[in-house]
Amino acid sequence: MKRTTRPAAPARTESDERGKSMQKFSLDAISREQLAKAAAAGSGRGAETVYGGHERSLRQTVIALSSGRSLAEHENPGEATVLVLDGRVRLSSGTVSWDGRRGDLLVIPQARHALEALTDAVVLLTVVKHPD
Repeated sequence: MKRTTRPAAPARTESDERGKSMQKFSLDAISREQLAKAAAAGSGRGAETVYGGHERSLRQTVIALSSGRSLAEHENPGEATVLVLDGRVRLSSGTVSWDGRRGDLLVIPQARHALEALTDAVVLLTVVKHPD
């Protein structure tokens, strides 16, 4: 399957009459961009935080992995989920594993875990960090 690469659409911000703002992102466009980065990177990975960051409790990051690449086993920094946007992945913790495909939401256990791409894959990682 040949993928074409188009630049990611920038976040769109709009404000209402009270000055409250909302943002909109194209996860499809960001996914395409990160898959292209993963294919070009020696690590086979690409990632972009689309919301939040280290200064916020909630963080959402689009992560692309080339087939066969993984995020090595690591600790869970807080409550977290992985929404599979494209491809197939395997989330494993200890002797248990869960496979996910496009549209599946995997709840990350409060334990060491790893994520492997069974095909070229893109996920949306959502983390809520616990206060220290």
